[in-house]
Amino acid sequence: MSLIEPPSKGPEATERAFPSGPAAPPAHRASGSEWGEGRVIYRPATEEYEYEVVEPALSEVEAATLRSALDRLVDELPTGVGPHPEARRRVFRPLALACIRSVAPALSAEAGARLAYYLERNTLGYGPIDVPMNDPAVEDISCDGAGIPIYVHHRTHGSIRTTVRFPTPAELDRFVIWLAQRSGRHLSATSPMLEAALPEGARLYATLGTFVTSRGSSFTIRRFRKRPLTPVDLIALGTLGAEPMAYLWLAVESGRSGMICGGTASGKTTTLNALLSFVPPEMKIVSIEDTREINLPHENWVALVTRSGVGRTNPTTGKSPGEVDMFDLLSTALRQRPQYLTVGEVRGPEAYIVFQAMATGKTCLTTFHAEDVEAMVHRMENPPISLPRALFSALGFVVLQRQIQLGEDHARRVHAITEIVGLDSDTGELITSAAYVWDADADRFHSTGQSYVLDRIARERNQALADVEGELARRAELLELLVLRSARSSPDRPFTYPEFGQAIAQYYRDPIGALAHARAATERIDRVDPTRGPPA
Repeated sequence: MSLIEPPSKGPEATERAFPSGPAAPPAHRASGSEWGEGRVIYRPATEEYEYEVVEPALSEVEAATLRSALDRLVDELPTGVGPHPEARRRVFRPLALACIRSVAPALSAEAGARLAYYLERNTLGYGPIDVPMNDPAVEDISCDGAGIPIYVHHRTHGSIRTTVRFPTPAELDRFVIWLAQRSGRHLSATSPMLEAALPEGARLYATLGTFVTSRGSSFTIRRFRKRPLTPVDLIALGTLGAEPMAYLWLAVESGRSGMICGGTASGKTTTLNALLSFVPPEMKIVSIEDTREINLPHENWVALVTRSGVGRTNPTTGKSPGEVDMFDLLSTALRQRPQYLTVGEVRGPEAYIVFQAMATGKTCLTTFHAEDVEAMVHRMENPPISLPRALFSALGFVVLQRQIQLGEDHARRVHAITEIVGLDSDTGELITSAAYVWDADADRFHSTGQSYVLDRIARERNQALADVEGELARRAELLELLVLRSARSSPDRPFTYPEFGQAIAQYYRDPIGALAHARAATERIDRVDPTRGPPA
């Protein structure tokens, strides 16, 4: 299947029969159309799940008509429509049907609609990967070479093969170059690697030809939710319980710096984005990322993104002309006097500046690729970061998150919240203490009963520890009420991220009134264990 050519009708084509066995319902119909559909099916022969892309087949005559209509459409497309997808579709659809009628006046309305689907799929959409690109259950899409099935990472089923592939290297090369152009960048023999953002915000990694990959061109697209997950969503999904989430709320509000650690696709950035919604609305936030992922409801927020340069790298600076890296953005951010600084992910020497900012009183929240605290410290202390151990004491807490298997489904769980107590003066070892741990057998979150962070918050507020624990309980109750409210909201009117931000802002203004309002707004309150969210 190429970017332009749809599946063809032939003597060997038969009606698709979907195997029996465990199967997911249809995942998505592409671009709001009845023609393109993606579904997860079970293959008994291989005992594997597969993501099947079902699209209408065209006869040879219809395929020829499609090519002619596309040539005419290229000449007819207007300029200045604007970037909004719906505005483009409103202009595109009648124009596409008019081009089809002009080259095939006798074509039936149904056949014309099928051709219009392919015209839209190949121009406004993403060609053969348009269905998974629009499926909310698909997180990643990856192609490893021509003739190899494209794989997707499904929210429920994990990494599974699709029925889509590029038959020839030339077609894959053209598609990868087209993806680069769509992101406003370019790929060539001199620059065969690319990291960019697609117009919808998805992250693109691509290589061209066999210059750096022996199997030819490749690409990986990492997609992000259009509606960011709130802390309420994470509780409902079981990623974290209401009480540990309320603990993190208190920690973030009180200016404790934190790090979310985990492996690939463990949900680190999602959790970071959710925790940032707890920042008081009047506080200034500056975020720094390679590719824009963080999305906040705050007005007082500056979002900084790195930029690649052009031309040759300067041997003195190590950068190409026009390049803006993490160091540049961190320097700019610190001059803006933010109360909260967040870095999408620290991977290199920029971590030193982040920890220096923590040590000078800035509240910093970031993510890091490590499975546990020991691995995090080991990676931080060694090149290319080489962070002095003394700076770790500026860190308040570490959230450890992983992807797990629940039966046949995949899920994400925070398996521990670890506090950084300080350094042992005799041994120089980092002293840590677990505040909350996840019980894998019961799928529940438990408090260890000892929190140095809560002790410090109590001292800073000149309050008794019991008062801070009471505040923790009230916030946990509010989060539970919001979970119930979200569960009862209709699919076409979900509990939105801005609404959650408004609820938190209201609590900051009037805690007792906000809690009373949440109780009154909840028609039926099912008491939820404060250490575990309701099942997904």
